[in-house]
Amino acid sequence: MRPRKLYAGVKLRETRQRIGLTQKDFAARLGVSLPYLNQMENNNRPVSTTVVLALAQEFGFDVTELGTGEAERMVSDMREALADPVFAAPPDMAELRLVASSAPALARAFLELHGAYRQTHERLASLDEALGRDDAQTQQSPWTEVRDFFHYCDNYIDAVDRAAERFGAGSGPAQIRAVEELGRIGITVVNSDDGPLRRLDRSSGILHLSARAEPQTRSFQMLLQLALLTQDKLLEATLDLARFQSDEARSIAKIGLANYYAGAALMPYTAFLNAARECRHDLEILAHRFGASIEQVCHRLSTLQRPGAKGIPFFFVRVDQAGTITKRHSATRMQFARYGGACPLWNVHRAFETPGRFLRQLAETPDGVRYINLARDVSKPGGHFGAPVRRFAIALGCEVKHAPALVYADTLDLSSAGAFEPIGISCRICERTDCHQRSIPPLERRLTIRPDARGVLPYEVG
Repeated sequence: MRPRKLYAGVKLRETRQRIGLTQKDFAARLGVSLPYLNQMENNNRPVSTTVVLALAQEFGFDVTELGTGEAERMVSDMREALADPVFAAPPDMAELRLVASSAPALARAFLELHGAYRQTHERLASLDEALGRDDAQTQQSPWTEVRDFFHYCDNYIDAVDRAAERFGAGSGPAQIRAVEELGRIGITVVNSDDGPLRRLDRSSGILHLSARAEPQTRSFQMLLQLALLTQDKLLEATLDLARFQSDEARSIAKIGLANYYAGAALMPYTAFLNAARECRHDLEILAHRFGASIEQVCHRLSTLQRPGAKGIPFFFVRVDQAGTITKRHSATRMQFARYGGACPLWNVHRAFETPGRFLRQLAETPDGVRYINLARDVSKPGGHFGAPVRRFAIALGCEVKHAPALVYADTLDLSSAGAFEPIGISCRICERTDCHQRSIPPLERRLTIRPDARGVLPYEVG
């Protein structure tokens, strides 16, 4: 594949403004002419290798931030939105990249508008339920708004992460110090045989945790409650910056930030990053060392995007048995469907067939990027006979160029093109013409229908 030209005008302009330099002074520091800098900032020219090196040498800039992040996610999200049948002729990829890099606010507004359209359309589809309700709105759903907040923050919240790291870096296990810290503010932790997973009785000062939950889950819930009680000002300040559209979204996001704090306190950034590199990202070793679950470790690995101290860019998702994505985040170029299920060729769906085992997969997306994927089932027992068991599958992956840093890549044949399975994002926007698992035709291709012939599909994709 030919290397893609790097257009990062918005990021370049933001960097200059943050440093407080004029275009003339910034151009001089970078060793380019003023007109050339102006063209790069307006995405009329790609960012040159000379400028990339100068950014690193002159300003200590993490140049990986130029090629990843919000623009790639916006391109993926816009492409999926434009695959909606309501759009007859979607723009090509070059136009989408230009909008995402040059006008990110416009791209975000378009995504919000499409989200509102979809929500309204879904309400109309069940009109009997919507009639007579006073809360019908066309704005983005609170849950989706919060999901997108974390999505476009790279799932890394610096102030919350650093506050949790300060707590987690103390002496002794984080779980024991959480009990001690809660005790200092008048809260007693009690394991209860009945009741919900976590319940704080403020009148008695007792935090009830389910004795039937796994130890890792109880530790996490203690730290979550500690965040809500001791980090309220920090959480509220972060929420103020996010400017959510509704009180519901703000409330959901606050719980999300408390969850973030709990994971970061249980697995402090620097210590966890160093441990992950040392054991080559062995999930079981990390889970044992930090007293966390496999799912918690996978989620934490996907958040290691601190500027100047980034870990491997991972994607992390969780799906249910119907294939619906219930958690998703990607610090890689691979983005997941905002609506509907994931590609059926992805190994995460096979994890339900082999409980308790890690499944490895080498995969290639339609854009030619290759990944190493890891999948495993996760069961959440009800705690007593007859209680329902919640079953999910989780997946963690990264681009194959990071394979030497992963213990799971050992013995895999990374040099063979045939070892990489073709996977996609969703059928409507997938460009593959020969996929045997395709559920619906791709939007941007013409179809040929042959009444007297039938292959795997009832049509041929042009």
